[in-house]
Amino acid sequence: MKSLRFLSAEAFVSNAEFARKSLSSVTHNLFPLLFKASYLLEQKEVIHDLVENWPLADFNMGKLLGSNVDYQEDLSHRTCSVCLESCLTGLRDYVLNRSSLYMKRLKVVDLTGIKDVEVQFCECKKAMGRWTRTQLLCKLCSELLVYLQQSNTGTFEISIDVLIDLYVTEWNYELVVQALLKKCYCPLKICCVAFRSDNLALQKFFYITKLIDPSLLRKLEMVHNVRLEMEHLEILFKSIHFPLLMSLTLPARTFNVQRFTAKDEQVLTNIGEKMGEMMQLTELSMSFSILTGRLQKLLSPLKTPLKMLDVSNCSLNHADMTYLANSFHANHLETLDLSGHNIPDFYLSIFFKLLSHSSSVLRSLTVEDCNIQDTHVNMLILGLSHCHKLQEFKFFGNPLSSQALRHLFTFLCELPMLKNVEFPVPRDCYPAGITYPVDDASLCKFDHQKYENVAKELNLILVKANREDVKASTPLFGSYDAAVQETNNELGTYLIKSFKETLEKLTVSLSKMS
Repeated sequence: MKSLRFLSAEAFVSNAEFARKSLSSVTHNLFPLLFKASYLLEQKEVIHDLVENWPLADFNMGKLLGSNVDYQEDLSHRTCSVCLESCLTGLRDYVLNRSSLYMKRLKVVDLTGIKDVEVQFCECKKAMGRWTRTQLLCKLCSELLVYLQQSNTGTFEISIDVLIDLYVTEWNYELVVQALLKKCYCPLKICCVAFRSDNLALQKFFYITKLIDPSLLRKLEMVHNVRLEMEHLEILFKSIHFPLLMSLTLPARTFNVQRFTAKDEQVLTNIGEKMGEMMQLTELSMSFSILTGRLQKLLSPLKTPLKMLDVSNCSLNHADMTYLANSFHANHLETLDLSGHNIPDFYLSIFFKLLSHSSSVLRSLTVEDCNIQDTHVNMLILGLSHCHKLQEFKFFGNPLSSQALRHLFTFLCELPMLKNVEFPVPRDCYPAGITYPVDDASLCKFDHQKYENVAKELNLILVKANREDVKASTPLFGSYDAAVQETNNELGTYLIKSFKETLEKLTVSLSKMS
């Protein structure tokens, strides 16, 4: 529902030429309203001029595009390439604008409220993801410095903190480093509050982590091709202080307790203690590490309860799960991923105890490839029945029949806040004798027509219950990851290069043997 004010704002910005000429006559408190209207209509020239002449001290993208009394729709998930480029170039030109320094009040630009999603509803249908936003901002900062140095203007008096979630890989590393090294000279001060690194050599990762000002960092993600091992993590925590860190994502296989020595045991203790010193830490992701029997040693030093925990494919044993279910973390977990653990055979009762403790706050539950079968569905329903705040439930890869899925979906309709469900291909759609977890070679070898019929039935259950707001899908190759989607060309190139190097080493070894 749009207010009369918002409809008027749309009418005003729809004529871009008139709107741009008239901005000097617009009262300052209308700029936020005009910005959202321009963003909705993708009026890139008006967006640019609004930012270039921004009269307020604060420019917060999340608040500007979020729901408000004039227009309830939240546009912060529209990472429209046209609009965001206009915003950033408008910010550059705000610095270069020759208007009086007295008129320039802008002090903080917050770009962290933008949400990357799979489907864009803007007309251009082209998203500007986190990596590209990082690239463009650093490029504009570098260009701005060159221009100011050449023109010898007085705009160095302007100082604007630009809060952003940086995403750095090998391909944009040099550009980002140069922008961070010259930060003190640039009117636009890059302030990194969340940092994601992928496909980056360890030495480069350590170097750039120091450059981004760790004292401001709230979220640190190290994924995929960052070769971080336990000893490196200990060095990281010893050499760099993260006083505000709330979220930590570690690369796959950072921990491997199967080859532990006494020294490794001490290193693990040191890492746990260092994490315990991070008073803000509430999110931890350690997927594909081997933590068997060591979860308590790692988590018990934490002084604040975790709200998000990803221990998927971490080979947890009964003692680990028992600790987790009885720990003070259990009552605060909003996001939990236990994928890759055989829940029914090893810790069914402990799992339901954990679920009962977290049920009042749990928003996202992922139990993929956990051997949940038809005989466990009624117990699963009982366990989820108190999870009234659950928004996301992912249980792909479990050997459930179409009948069991229909029964489960009928229950899921009763969860009032549920928005997203990821369910498996029914077992009866696969050939007889299929084993779980299904290997990659067999993953697509099911009766597609039968699956489509079942999927329609499941969606019909949602429709009949007036739950069209629930999105149900079967992601055969994993959930959508905006960051991976944006950098898949670089990752693909890296994998091909790694494969080539492996073949070359194998050829050399075979030559020596012969």
